[in-house]
Amino acid sequence: MNGLLDALRAGAVAVFLVLALGACASTSGPGGAARTPSPADPLEPLNRGVYAFNDVVDEFFMRPVAVAYDKYVPDTVQFILRNFLSNLYDPYIGLNNLLQGKPADAISDVGRFLVNSTIGFLGFGDPASEIGMQKHREDFGQTLGVWGLPTGPYLVLPFFGPSDIRDGVGFGVDAWAGLINRFDNVPFRNSVAGLTVVQARAQLLTTDGLLADALDRYLLVRDVYLQRRRNLVYDGILPEDD
Repeated sequence: MNGLLDALRAGAVAVFLVLALGACASTSGPGGAARTPSPADPLEPLNRGVYAFNDVVDEFFMRPVAVAYDKYVPDTVQFILRNFLSNLYDPYIGLNNLLQGKPADAISDVGRFLVNSTIGFLGFGDPASEIGMQKHREDFGQTLGVWGLPTGPYLVLPFFGPSDIRDGVGFGVDAWAGLINRFDNVPFRNSVAGLTVVQARAQLLTTDGLLADALDRYLLVRDVYLQRRRNLVYDGILPEDD
């Protein structure tokens, strides 16, 4: 298993346990007024504590690194690295599409990987998109949702952010099964994992202003996350009873 992800997950468990011991029974918003927890978020007091911890980590570490990356790494290099990382995930995305009963999409995902790994020079380019092979976004959390597993309570993970019980399980499977972990070179695996995290944070820099203007950033992030994940599970076609 990737050493960097192992360390982060171990730290996440430790932080979660510490904050769990200090979590209070009541739920309050930014103004301190007690509220009834949302049925989707019965762990809100604990989740807010983890969210506050993540905010500190982001303010003093993740965001400065992402800003430096966005500022000093040329756009062309960012584009190439983004393509390379995206290409590594396509076979696993294809596997999830197959598990979700979408064989045509699975074949397309594998085809994307083959095209970009050859004509696209190991994924540095993206000729697959240029010839009309659509990029999909699937993970094992979505697969579990397609299989009918309920989300369970909303859960904020230390370092990793918004999730829920189902997606937390899916995240563990994703981290273990991804193509990145098939590389024997540990420094290379850790470098790729670190670059993936930095790229993901850099892509979220445009949302910082929206969060800064929110009356309750925690609620905004939670509601957007839950709605987005539900939309992904149903491929944008929600059941009529929604």
